[in-house]
Amino acid sequence: MEQIISFFEAQDPVMAALIATIFTWLVTGLGASLVFLFKDMNRKLFDGMLGFTGGVMVAASFWSLLAPGIEMSEGEGFIKVIPAFVGFSLGALFIFGLDKVLPHLHINFKENRKEGVKTKWHKSVLLTLAITLHNIPEGLAVGVLFGGAAAGLEGASIGGAVALALGIGLQNFPEGFSVAMPLRGLGLSRWKSFHYGHLSAIVEPFAAVLGAWAVLSFEPILPYALCFAAGAMIFVVIEEVVPESQLERNTDIATLGFIGGFLVMMTLDVGLG
Repeated sequence: MEQIISFFEAQDPVMAALIATIFTWLVTGLGASLVFLFKDMNRKLFDGMLGFTGGVMVAASFWSLLAPGIEMSEGEGFIKVIPAFVGFSLGALFIFGLDKVLPHLHINFKENRKEGVKTKWHKSVLLTLAITLHNIPEGLAVGVLFGGAAAGLEGASIGGAVALALGIGLQNFPEGFSVAMPLRGLGLSRWKSFHYGHLSAIVEPFAAVLGAWAVLSFEPILPYALCFAAGAMIFVVIEEVVPESQLERNTDIATLGFIGGFLVMMTLDVGLG
């Protein structure tokens, strides 16, 4: 692991963010490739994977984003929490706005529950866009951490950025599978299902490069940017991930998956960060 961290320390921060999120994208593709091996998806397994995804995202939001964002903020008392308050609020509102505008359909929801502007796009496209929506803050978070670490700002480290990329990669594996299998169930070929599954995470490298560049260009925004990513991720978990994991009443499995994901991400962040 030390060699991996050393490798990223030797890279330009924007390039490091790009490489890290290409990894998370490839892991999504690896998960989507399971569509070639299985005919259908066990619903209990799916809900457990969704819970795991939610746990990773919540843990990452606190350990990798909110806590460092507050730590590096200036001032004392209520003044110190202002960047976190503002950034978190703007991040949640950003995804809220995209959710209202971008046409999408959450996995396992019926077509009459489409969200965003009305469109005649095929259900497969809408399902892919639903996952793409919550990959934006994930990529942004990785890029912001790499940018902050390169700038030498307290609370941001290459180890923490690597830990976040690993955690997101872990939850992207079941995510790719959870996109590809429902698309296969709609009648798409295995290749098309795989194609849409891996494309759902292609936005992560773009968001990461943007995040790293923004922090390097405007260092004072780092606390706001970290908390912005946290707010966006928490909104996704509460609005999408948790409700979907509860649809079939596999609440115990989904909850245990959530706890497992949280523990894994917390361990990675504390151990490497």
